[in-house]
Amino acid sequence: MTLGVGAVWSHRNALRVLVRRDLAVKYQQSLLGYFWSLFEPLGMAAIYWFVFGVLYSTDTNRHLGEAGDSYPLFLVTGIFAWMWTSSAISESTNALTTQARLITTMKMPREVFPIGRVAGRFAEYLAGLPILITLAVIFGEFRFGASLLALPLAVAVQATLLAGIGLLLSSLNVLVRDIERLMRLIVRVLFYATPIIYPLALVRESGMPEWVRVAYQLNPLVGIFQLHHAVWYPDEFPDALPLTASVAGSLLVLVGGWWVFRRLEPTFLKEL
Repeated sequence: MTLGVGAVWSHRNALRVLVRRDLAVKYQQSLLGYFWSLFEPLGMAAIYWFVFGVLYSTDTNRHLGEAGDSYPLFLVTGIFAWMWTSSAISESTNALTTQARLITTMKMPREVFPIGRVAGRFAEYLAGLPILITLAVIFGEFRFGASLLALPLAVAVQATLLAGIGLLLSSLNVLVRDIERLMRLIVRVLFYATPIIYPLALVRESGMPEWVRVAYQLNPLVGIFQLHHAVWYPDEFPDALPLTASVAGSLLVLVGGWWVFRRLEPTFLKEL
């Protein structure tokens, strides 16, 4: 894996070119271009705000506490990070099958292709940060302090997790094309099984058995999205269990994904 990381780093310019190409192709012949990466999560946030911030505002404010007055910011923070997650998973899964000609003709580490999809979606997430900062200022939640350090930590852990998932799924998808369809269902489940549009306190205060609540917090995405929310709401900073599960789980997924990718590389190259 150390050699693989070094090889990818030595081809970082090729990775940058692939990211630029993917972004250009994705928004070609589009009048609004990159703004679509902002409109989609904002549209989702507006829908969930109407349902939970207007129709069920009483219950929502009760569970959010101080964050209830700035629920739109809470929503947009989670959904922007989620769009990076869902898009990176779906696009990195087919990163090898849709770029077979490049993979078989270009001499570079094949890990660059799924990692490039993760990096491309991260670029879209960066484009939304000014909107998050603007909303934080409007709702009075922007403050200089240690809570801002939660953002680079969240990004680093999330990037590690998504890179590992991309390496794992992209290699498996070449051999078993059902992986791509299966992940569409899993991604939908993960959206509601992660504290994106609701706080983790809602799960902890629920009537579910204790082992279910513990298992829920072992999901690496739980601690990651708590870190994203903790940027504006310090009380949301994850406890030891979800934070440890996120960091350790992301590293484990990266190592496992890289190992599977290298083991399957000769086989999927024949398939491509």
